[in-house]
Amino acid sequence: MGTARSAGQHLVRIGRHPYWDRPHEKYLIRRWPDLTATCVATAFFWLSLTPSLVPRPWFLQGVIGGITAAIGYAVGSVISTLVRALIRRRPSPRVRTRCWQAYWVLSPALSGWLISESAEMQRQLRALQGLPPALTWHALMIALMSLAICLVILVLARTVRLGSSKLIHGLGRLLPRPVAVTIGLVLSAMAVTVGLRDVVFDRGVIDVVDRIAKATNFGTKDGIEEPTSRLVSGGPGSLIAWQDLGFQGRNFAGSVPTRAQIAAYHGSAATDPIRIYISSPEPAAFSERDPFKDQAELAVRELKRTGAFDREVLVVAGTTGSGWIDPRVAESLEYMYGGDTAIVAVQYSYLPSWVSFLVDKEKAGEATRELVTAVRAEVDARPEGSRPKFAVTGESLGAYAIEDTYGSVDGLLGQVDAALLAGVPHFSPVSQEIRSRRDPGSPVWRPQFEDGRNIRFAQFPEDLERPPADWGQPRVVYLQNASDPVVWWSTDLLFQRPEWMNQPLGPDVTPEINWFPFVAFWQTTVDMAVSYGVDAPHGHRYGAGSVNGWAAVLPPKGWTDQDTELLRKHIEARRAPY
Repeated sequence: MGTARSAGQHLVRIGRHPYWDRPHEKYLIRRWPDLTATCVATAFFWLSLTPSLVPRPWFLQGVIGGITAAIGYAVGSVISTLVRALIRRRPSPRVRTRCWQAYWVLSPALSGWLISESAEMQRQLRALQGLPPALTWHALMIALMSLAICLVILVLARTVRLGSSKLIHGLGRLLPRPVAVTIGLVLSAMAVTVGLRDVVFDRGVIDVVDRIAKATNFGTKDGIEEPTSRLVSGGPGSLIAWQDLGFQGRNFAGSVPTRAQIAAYHGSAATDPIRIYISSPEPAAFSERDPFKDQAELAVRELKRTGAFDREVLVVAGTTGSGWIDPRVAESLEYMYGGDTAIVAVQYSYLPSWVSFLVDKEKAGEATRELVTAVRAEVDARPEGSRPKFAVTGESLGAYAIEDTYGSVDGLLGQVDAALLAGVPHFSPVSQEIRSRRDPGSPVWRPQFEDGRNIRFAQFPEDLERPPADWGQPRVVYLQNASDPVVWWSTDLLFQRPEWMNQPLGPDVTPEINWFPFVAFWQTTVDMAVSYGVDAPHGHRYGAGSVNGWAAVLPPKGWTDQDTELLRKHIEARRAPY
């Protein structure tokens, strides 16, 4: 009874004075949060509850909420500091008490209501993208997780501020005050930058990811076996050993369909497909001076060894950061042409794509450019009537590598017979040019370029149903989902509303989506982490869309729409080998 009475009295005291005044200005860490900054942080948290491109689980909502609230606190602190500098009069203790009391009464209630509303918006988004509406949305855990992350960031920021203050105070004993402040701030900024970049990121995150990826690179996906075909890298007679192909190389080479499988589908004779894969330039066989050129030369020798230049179609595939190639893209073309194909790719890194984007993005373009240049030179050296159809393909960072190789629309159209690119990142040069020069009235998520004469964008099969007679040569198809965060992620989201949020919205983008400074950037960043959590054609999944893409840009002689539909069903029914 006494304990309950004591607790009640304590709560009454807190209610009468719901904040703590620091006893001295030097209390930089142990001080009560600023009211204005706290209100702005709470408002930012509320904004983070709005839906974005793809559905997200509750724990990622907690991460977004915490980071966004911390950003809001920083913005609010700046506003509060400016107001105090311009207005000398301070609110009375009575006013501060009433404001804090109002905050403690309203913010929990509004937060609980908005979190429950966010759950309903997530269900609507799931239904829009073909997912079951059932959703686990832990309101209390979202609030607590967001609060904890925000507090950790706030404590770290105040710790940095305390260290800077002490450094400036120490320098002030030896130097004039303005000089001490300037040097102290510069040294503090350098310490934070170096600490985050070199210690936390390079020696922490990147080093750990590199070790994990390197260990994975020595493995192989379950069910993948060393090929017995001499037409595949790592097989009999190959110039590159099976054990040197790397994780993704072994998956690609070891999952090639046989002519028997292809013949069984077509009901007629078929050919064993050619797949050439050159692993990351780490083996001693590559020089340190120009490893990508060495890779390209080895790839050409492998192509010659297997007779790839005598095939009907020869494709250069750009790879993602880890060296991945979508098996459906390769199999779609191989089944379509009865195996009379050759696909070649080089690996420039074994790191995950998001790490490769940060540390290896230039290598993607360099490696692919060397490969395309070498292969194209061999194609052009053959008599015109005996050349294979030359095509390029890539998904995600692999599509960027292809675009970076050519640099412009004219460069791409002038050097390929066909191209199929999927989920191209926002920073890719050709896509940026197409979006900026798209025909008036066409939305950025489905841009029409020069009336679709050579280049067309598609998310659904019906997007490519315009009469083939309207097509020119060469042909390029972009598989681009309106809800793909990889396509739309950009640092511009921090301060600028993107065009893809303007009306009309994409077919699988919720009308509840909106742009807020900082918030939209973090939401889209987290969206990339869960972009595979939906089914094709949504998020960063493109499934069997490659069948319609290849049929549009590079159809075999006599190919019909019925053939496309049958092959799409076959590819959809097949389990992806890796």
